[in-house]
Amino acid sequence: MIKKFLILFICIIFITGCKQKDEDVLKFASWGSKTEVQIINTLLKDFEKENPDVKVKFLHIPQNYFPKLHLMFASNLAPDVIFINNLNIPVYEKYLMDLNTMFEDEKKNYYPQVLDTMTYEYRLLAIPRDISEFVIFYNKDLFDKYNVEYPKSDWTIEDLLNIAKKLTCDNHYGISFEEKSISYLPYLRAFNGGFIDKDNNLIIDNENSKRGIQFYSDLRNKYNVAPKKYQSASKTMAQMFIDGQLAMHLSGRWLVPKYREDVNFNWDVVNFPNINGKSSVTLDSSGYAIVKSSKKRDDAIRLVKFLTSKKSSDYFTKTGLIVPARIDNLYSTSFLDGKNPMNSKVFIDIVKISEKTPVNKNYSEITDKIDENLSYKFN
Repeated sequence: MIKKFLILFICIIFITGCKQKDEDVLKFASWGSKTEVQIINTLLKDFEKENPDVKVKFLHIPQNYFPKLHLMFASNLAPDVIFINNLNIPVYEKYLMDLNTMFEDEKKNYYPQVLDTMTYEYRLLAIPRDISEFVIFYNKDLFDKYNVEYPKSDWTIEDLLNIAKKLTCDNHYGISFEEKSISYLPYLRAFNGGFIDKDNNLIIDNENSKRGIQFYSDLRNKYNVAPKKYQSASKTMAQMFIDGQLAMHLSGRWLVPKYREDVNFNWDVVNFPNINGKSSVTLDSSGYAIVKSSKKRDDAIRLVKFLTSKKSSDYFTKTGLIVPARIDNLYSTSFLDGKNPMNSKVFIDIVKISEKTPVNKNYSEITDKIDENLSYKFN
């Protein structure tokens, strides 16, 4: 309760400080790391140069983004354009414009399944900037040391277990283990399970999901190929991978810049095991939405078209931080640049056989409850 009051207090201070007397200013809100903020500021300056009649105010909200955004909507102080992810689209859908018609020409730049992540009840509510998908990062030097063949795209979930067993020795663990739902959803889907289905039915308790949960738990508690809490101590899975203590790490493209800088061994990526020709990994995305209440709608449309252009997307792609949502950026040299990971094409292959993560208005509450209930199972 105290935490909720503190967040509310911080939000009120934030909103009070963000009141804009100048109604001609176009307000854009986003979270983002230092690197992202630098790129955003550069892009906004370029936009203003190309559109001298528009002044943009960037509202950077690095923490408690959605609680603050929620209060801004409730106080009629919402920005004109917001950066949003697909997991929160159902929560904010009533505030957002349907972009289907006004972005008709731009839709050809995206795979249908990517646009689908930002679609709710047949309304395209945001234009995607990047795609979020999980892959397996693997330490090639450890595979070589123990004479284990590198994983291939057609490997199975049983192959993953067998490889993890071979690489768990000498204080090395075969595979990462994290207790957040986002990290074990692929394991449930590898057994045709999940959290909720396309029809919004809760499926966490069906037999397939239970098999996936048991398999994931067994990695740590039966086969001991994944580190327990006391074995990882205060280290994250990413740090254990960097330190050479993990042979394989399930994570996303956002770790590439850090791994390029900090890893001192050969590494690459491979897809998480598929099932029946379909990806066990679901697609998530983040992108730009226009708020219905905006009085600067035309300017907001111009800004979103600018931010989702090939040129703007290339700024983010070059950092290695994102899987770009646009098809032309996906196949660009900026993404397939020949740097680690050498197998960046795997991100494209996953998109082609993936579906969006099924979500609803209560998705965060559902997954929080699942994490809480499964904690005993994983420890």
